[in-house]
Amino acid sequence: MGGTGDTTPLAELLDERQHLIDVARWMLGARPTAEEAVTETYRRWYGLTDDERSGISDPRVWLTRSTGAICLARLSSPAPRLPGPGEAGGGIGIEPYRALSEEVSDVLLNALDALSPSERAAFVLNDVFAMPPRTVADIVGQTPHECAELAESARRSLRADGARPTPSDQHDRIVRAVRQACMLNDARHLVSLLSRRAIAFFDGGGKIRALTRPVHGDQHVARTLLTLLAPRPRTVLHLQAANGRTAIVVRHHDQVAAVISFDTSGRRVTHVWAVLNPDKLRGWNRPQPPADGHGAVRHV
Repeated sequence: MGGTGDTTPLAELLDERQHLIDVARWMLGARPTAEEAVTETYRRWYGLTDDERSGISDPRVWLTRSTGAICLARLSSPAPRLPGPGEAGGGIGIEPYRALSEEVSDVLLNALDALSPSERAAFVLNDVFAMPPRTVADIVGQTPHECAELAESARRSLRADGARPTPSDQHDRIVRAVRQACMLNDARHLVSLLSRRAIAFFDGGGKIRALTRPVHGDQHVARTLLTLLAPRPRTVLHLQAANGRTAIVVRHHDQVAAVISFDTSGRRVTHVWAVLNPDKLRGWNRPQPPADGHGAVRHV
């Protein structure tokens, strides 16, 4: 694809375009606006000279970076955006987004709209598409550390906006029930504990082969959790406080391998946040004195 003589399989080209549309859809929300962003991306690509395109070793990375930058600029612009999901107008470009529209709930997209442009970009590029920190930093225009802080700020906002907080004792009972269902591989019971629109995010940080896209819906989230937490020798599921709430802490060979936090509303789980990134788990694998005699409160 880099030069005039290059040929790329059509399936790859279609997959590439859908990937760019997905990125733009998550960042902008509005279907037609996302389509326009991808069109602008390809316009920039073909605005390069043949030599410039030939010098790009990974066109998909270049296109993704360009799409992210275009979307961030549009998010930062005071100009009015085109109608979003469920709003009047926006009849063009619907078909390419049908699959994504079925996956992404309007509730989550509306919550993303409440984030600042930089927070939304950092969260989408890091958590949804698992892009390398340096790539996220290049798009957002800040350091990798600053982008990580923006993504964490976005996660806190989404937790706050996604559901009415559940009392601590009720939250604790729900998480205990989730742990029990996972230990018994009880899919039916686990599904009953999840909201029909439950969403699960998996942060592997590019250091472990975790899912790079969120999982949507009670059935899919339950199946993914049961697969991830399938019983194995010397793997134990503990309950421990993380970010002030009961979470499932997975230990493998006495090392913390995952910390899984839950947002709940009423009697069901609405969001699952699974941290598997070894870098973020280093603090869990360093001995720390109890905070109050009942176990340390950790932050992930």
